[in-house]
Parts: sequence; C-alpha cells; structure tokens
Amino acid sequence: MRVLIDMNLSPILANMLTAMGIESVHWYGIGAPDAKDTEIMEYAKKHDYVVLTCDLDFSAILSATHGQKPSVVQMRTHGFPVEKVAELAGNSILQCSAELKKGAILTIDAKRARLRLLPL
Repeated sequence: MRVLIDMNLSPILANMLTAMGIESVHWYGIGAPDAKDTEIMEYAKKHDYVVLTCDLDFSAILSATHGQKPSVVQMRTHGFPVEKVAELAGNSILQCSAELKKGAILTIDAKRARLRLLPL
C-alpha cells in the first residue's frame, strides 16, 4: 500500500503512517504546491498510490469520470491533531487495504469509516 498525502494535510503524516507500515509520501515532495487535483490524481494513478486528502474534489472527480483508480481516503477530521488524524487514517487504511488496492473511496470521520467500491 502506497499513500500520497495531499497538500491540505500535514507533511508530518507521511512519517507517522510510514511508522505504521504504510509507505507514504507528501505531495510537496513530488509536485508543485498549486497543482490541480486532476494532476495529483493522474500522478497517483500512474504510480499506484492511494490519495489521502481532506478535499471533496477528489471523490467528485472519480464520480464524474466513473474512475476505478486511484483510490481516495477522505478525512473528515478538520481541526483534529495530526496524531489523531494519523491514528484514524492509518488504522482504517490497514483495515481496508484489500479494497483500496482494487479501487475504493474511504471516508473517515471521528466516529466511523465508510467504504464505497469504485466505480461509483
């Protein structure tokens, strides 16, 4: 499992998720900070990454294009400490890794995680 963390989340998450056994990189180390969401999605698809984001646009792109990849993990944890975001994201990604490898949208909030298989 390889995770590409979007600019709207802390770069510290990459180290925290890697420590949990999830290979992770932050977009700032790969591309332009003002890259369009479609560019990030194309990169993730080409390089077999799952996108971790707080941005609703990534799910909308998959829905509009009936895409099957890349998978998207959408965090609904605005204002949470980075440690809590890492815990919630890491545990859910590990639990749903088989589905994310095939193509899915995983939405995570403080109380639950919801998984939808792709295409939508």
